[in-house]
Amino acid sequence: MTTVHRTCPLCEAVCGLTLTLDEGGHVTRVRGDVDDPFSRGFICPKGASLGRLDEDPDRLRRPLIREGDLWREAGWDEAFDLVKANLDRVVETYGRQALGIYLGNPSVHSMAGSLYGGPLIKALGTRNVFTASTADQMPKHVASGLMFGHPLAIPVPDLDRTDFLLMLGANPLESNGSLCTAPDFPGRLKALRARGGRLVVVDPRRTRTAALADEHVFVRPGTDAYLLFGLVHTLFAEDLTRVAQPVGGLDEVREAAKHFPPEAVARRTGVPADVVVRLARELAAAPTAAVYARIGTCTTEFGTLAQWLVDVLNVLTGNLDRPGGAMFPKAATESPGRRRPYTVGRWRSRVRGLPEANGELPVATLADEIETPGEGRIRLMVTVAGNPVLSAPHGDRLDAAFAGLDFMVSVDPYLNETTRHAHVILPPPRVLQSGHYDFALLGLAVRNYARYSPPSLPLDGRPSEALILSRLAGIASGLEGDLDEFVIGGMLARAVETPGSAVEGRDVAELRAELDGQTGAERRLDLMLRLGPYGVWAGKGDLSLRKLLDHPHGLDLGPLEPRLPEVLRTASGMVELAPPQLLEDVERLRGRLEEEPPEIVLIGRRHLRSNNSWMHNVAPLVGGSNTCTLQINPADVSRLGLDGTAVVRSARGELTVPLEPTDTIMPGVVSLPHGWGHAGSAQAVAAEHAGVSANTLTDETAIDLPSGNAVFNGVPVTILPTGVITAH
Repeated sequence: MTTVHRTCPLCEAVCGLTLTLDEGGHVTRVRGDVDDPFSRGFICPKGASLGRLDEDPDRLRRPLIREGDLWREAGWDEAFDLVKANLDRVVETYGRQALGIYLGNPSVHSMAGSLYGGPLIKALGTRNVFTASTADQMPKHVASGLMFGHPLAIPVPDLDRTDFLLMLGANPLESNGSLCTAPDFPGRLKALRARGGRLVVVDPRRTRTAALADEHVFVRPGTDAYLLFGLVHTLFAEDLTRVAQPVGGLDEVREAAKHFPPEAVARRTGVPADVVVRLARELAAAPTAAVYARIGTCTTEFGTLAQWLVDVLNVLTGNLDRPGGAMFPKAATESPGRRRPYTVGRWRSRVRGLPEANGELPVATLADEIETPGEGRIRLMVTVAGNPVLSAPHGDRLDAAFAGLDFMVSVDPYLNETTRHAHVILPPPRVLQSGHYDFALLGLAVRNYARYSPPSLPLDGRPSEALILSRLAGIASGLEGDLDEFVIGGMLARAVETPGSAVEGRDVAELRAELDGQTGAERRLDLMLRLGPYGVWAGKGDLSLRKLLDHPHGLDLGPLEPRLPEVLRTASGMVELAPPQLLEDVERLRGRLEEEPPEIVLIGRRHLRSNNSWMHNVAPLVGGSNTCTLQINPADVSRLGLDGTAVVRSARGELTVPLEPTDTIMPGVVSLPHGWGHAGSAQAVAAEHAGVSANTLTDETAIDLPSGNAVFNGVPVTILPTGVITAH
């Protein structure tokens, strides 16, 4: 037996795991790593099932090539040659704007996805870039970019020191946290309450997190921005603000808030006016406080306004960038970056004219770009670790669009609802055969921390995920050579030419020779650590790859510290409280204030033992409460004459779904979990527990305008008894 230590890559909590392997490399036991200074032995059902996922018999081992409706295994060279021939053909015939790429959620949980996704996009040379971000958190990136000057300058609640936490649209007892990296999120919330702090959860459902809280406030889906504006209005009206940072636009925010008094927002949100006022007073009176909102608020029509108002509240209460408030983590691989104004809309999509954000277009318009004839129509698609047929809005339309592509290549371990349309599938190796470092997630951690997991098992002759992606980049660019060495050379050249750098003026070849690592990916990680804020080349620490290898349980780099001046990238050098793009959208919000809400709306739902669609083929993770049912209030069941199952109908489609009556959900709201719909799947367990895809019902024309994010919460639906036939 062999014991190895790894970071769990299955959600955003970055928990340390201790795995026991037998002589054949099979996982026989998974435990939480009690010596990890961040997770301290915490483990959830997903992490406990890592071995089952890693050795899933349906996981692809060799490339697949589709010929008509039939699949055959192929060698790696044959598969890459086929990709090259078709990519060259499409570019020669239609140009590079006929190429498209989609990066899925697991790309963020992969070291290779983080390091090689950008170079692959650059090599393709297309503006048709789509990711899971516009089906999830893009409103937060846009709000942070406009307020702080950088889309990754995302403040997180200082969970371990705050006295008051107001949480909206988040359920970390199921999700383990999101855009807030916090292993054992449940334990941290319990500790908050145990030390006398207060937790208030605002959600249309009484989730497990809401049940733990001191107070749960029901709110109508999609109205979070109104509620938050009501809080802002109260702070100004009662002179409760205590701004402690240099800010611009304070008067503009005050003027905008005048239109959202508690009485008005109460009618729209369902939250009584006295509750709105009380929550604002509690926020202002708390010794320290933080407002935190997640996917339930992002995936709405006014998602960017909601995320903006979260940090407006953190600023107005004096809690931005202070211990116990909302703070900016300092990741070990963070680089200073250039100071330049953040903007969106540098280009627009061909068909609907939707603006780019962070270099990508909304996934809500991907089907348009494939189906609509004309110059720039997407003819060839690359997908990496994604299943947008199940995760994007109106997935049925996207399913049909993929079927009409000239060519498609997917980097994915599974033959799933999306990759079944590919002509070539290139499967990455097992989790335990890959190195792991959380580049993105450690920049969102509630305590500064770093940990690297080297490969636990050899590759046995198959290419690493890094090699697969870098070879695709080479094919797309037509350039020969070592991508890693090219990137390392460029980073070193910039570092030695940067005034004030700890390596200013040093010899690039000499620095390159000092880098450690068995692979190009490891050497790039070593370079980023050395140049990072704790690195041996930054003059501020001794961090390097070697130090992380010598500390397999991870390194605690200390609590979050105030650092707003070094984070800000705005042209003014201040926090911009009133970006013009957002004030413009406030007018749209104001125009909807008196609108009557739909009779019934649909929202999503998180499961503790799931993360989108990519864990539904592991038997221990698809039983119990992890089921695809429609949660509905018993009063609605009675009022609508429902029994057992019901038909859910939207403007885009309809589904027949088993009902789960529960008083934990508001009347007038129903909930379906995300990522199901595996009928006919090649994955045996997933097919047996198929469920239905909620994105048969969601509308690709409904987006959050500033960010282009898809709307998955607050979708108007009609609920009918099974068997009732009406005109549709």
